[in-house]
Amino acid sequence: MMEVNKQKNIQRPLDTLGKSLNSPVLIRLKGEREFRGILKSFDLHMNLVLNDAEEIENGEVTRKLGTVLIRGDNIVYISP
Repeated sequence: MMEVNKQKNIQRPLDTLGKSLNSPVLIRLKGEREFRGILKSFDLHMNLVLNDAEEIENGEVTRKLGTVLIRGDNIVYISP
């Protein structure tokens, strides 16, 4: 009898984040601050490095920041 191997399509949260590398993301932090930039790297604590980062307030860019490190425990959500 031939056994069929079926691979399950299981995604973990960090797998999804990995697919967003080198792409624009929107980050919402505690205190309702928002940042937009290109996701360059992340770690297991969801600390993020963004390039070309901008702070967003009421949908408008308020500051251009360049490269920033965002600490994972401040993140409310990440939107690709």
